[in-house]
Amino acid sequence: MTQIFSDEELKQFKSAQTDAFRSPVPTQIISNGEFNPSPQTAQQALVEARIKQLADEHGKKLGLNRRQFLTSASGMAAAFLAMNEVFGPVFMLNNAEAAEPERAIARVNALKDQFIFDDQTHFVHDEFRHEGLLNIPLFAADHWEAGLSREQLTLSDLKFQNFIRQIFLNSDTKIALLSGAPFDDPSWWFLANDQIRGAVDTINKLAGTRRMYGHFVITPKQEGWLEKVTEVIANGHTDSWKAYTIGDPLTSTTKYPWRLDDEELMYPFYEKAVRAGITNLAIHKGLMPADYETSWPDVWKHASAWDIGKAAKDWPQMNFIIYHACLRPAFELPDKALAEFEATGEIKWASDLARIPEKYGVNNVYADLGTCFANSATANPRFAAALVGTLIKGLGVNRVVWGTDSVWYGSPQWQIEAFRRLEIPEDMQKKHGFSPLGSADGEVKNKIFGLNSAKLYNLEPEMALNATGIDGISKLKQAYANEPELRDNSRYGYIV
Repeated sequence: MTQIFSDEELKQFKSAQTDAFRSPVPTQIISNGEFNPSPQTAQQALVEARIKQLADEHGKKLGLNRRQFLTSASGMAAAFLAMNEVFGPVFMLNNAEAAEPERAIARVNALKDQFIFDDQTHFVHDEFRHEGLLNIPLFAADHWEAGLSREQLTLSDLKFQNFIRQIFLNSDTKIALLSGAPFDDPSWWFLANDQIRGAVDTINKLAGTRRMYGHFVITPKQEGWLEKVTEVIANGHTDSWKAYTIGDPLTSTTKYPWRLDDEELMYPFYEKAVRAGITNLAIHKGLMPADYETSWPDVWKHASAWDIGKAAKDWPQMNFIIYHACLRPAFELPDKALAEFEATGEIKWASDLARIPEKYGVNNVYADLGTCFANSATANPRFAAALVGTLIKGLGVNRVVWGTDSVWYGSPQWQIEAFRRLEIPEDMQKKHGFSPLGSADGEVKNKIFGLNSAKLYNLEPEMALNATGIDGISKLKQAYANEPELRDNSRYGYIV
């Protein structure tokens, strides 16, 4: 595999970490290297300008500069206030939060103990060298005006220490699941399976309690893959499974696409997994480019929902957790997808996923919100509401789970805040039969944020909250909270 962006494409991009406006929520789509980022829209530019204006107005009254204000709880509230002004009342907000820090802080404190289980997180191993895939892009050093040299740039922002900082210290996440991805070229793996297991054990040892769970990435069709499954089961070294039916997610000529309902290939695996009692399988779906039919002509169907229903019906003991909610148009502005939804009630591939329980009579198919919520919530929150409403209506509120794909997008706290405040507009509720999402810590959001995943992993939320509230990471977080200069609104990736 070569670098994901060509040299010509790289010339069009800047580093999100150094060049993006450090808003509490992103004001343009940021690429993690797996797709070309879209330019900032006119609406996003209006949001950014309004956030700056609010930061200057309120920050001045509080004796804070713009950057200081935007890292505060009031700064987060100001960002959602600006988004409501531009996109309409999609986010629930008390406008006084932006102007009165005590109100914003009171809200933060009231929600800080909410049980949040992030079922999709990532970082890269220490020897990862493919800067073209991720951040920090060394090419950006040639264009920076800050006098940085290429020798000063590393991939440390996507490595272990920053993972701890952003996931656990810089957000309200309590439990996280560490994931990986397969590539036809093994050198591109973010983490090998043994590294995932080692990281999970290290973090749990640091905490003194159970903070992390880990995947074992399966590689169907590759030589010896089922024997490796047998070995990891024997060693007890995984909590769940991760799979990519499309094969290599970044190479249209991947050698190993496959189907979940391939009886000869996959059913022996399900049998082993069920016998071992490890029955959660997360499957990467969706995230194809707009020209997928021509750019991925031989394999794009493997990223769709075409093979989920039969496998779920044949294996009711397994839980099929569909990452990215099978959303096809995740890596471009969702305006066109929203227009299609408004006209037809359909969201490409995600609606197919949502229909599976009714079509196949199953209750073991789940949708994960990783990346699809992040990109839609910042680019067009009305589409984010449509997506969440579609998934809940079809799958049921008990089968939608929280994931953020962090640390690719920096701290997941902005995503947490966006979902806490999100409400499905009344006109959309009436037209499509969606139920309201309710308050930040109401039944619907509590289930999606963590209670659903807790059931999947046989975890008692109250016991977990009690344990994590006094563990080693909690003590680190308390010390971290006293060092506000360590907090930031950094994003990691590429912008136009």
